[in-house]
Amino acid sequence: MTVDERLDRLTARHEALTESVEMLTRDLHEMKSRVGDIAALVGDIAEGTARLLHVAEIHEKRLSKLEG
Repeated sequence: MTVDERLDRLTARHEALTESVEMLTRDLHEMKSRVGDIAALVGDIAEGTARLLHVAEIHEKRLSKLEG
């Protein structure tokens, strides 16, 4: 194998690695965005659950007063 052939192979490998790193970087940024969206959704669910718990406690107190 000549020096030129080796350089061509190294260049091709370098380009492939560069493309792979770019794709991984894009995927990582997309995943970070999705994690942020999921965190916001979980926060909304937790807030809604807390509100429902509060309503349930109020109803429980009202029923307790009515029963007794």
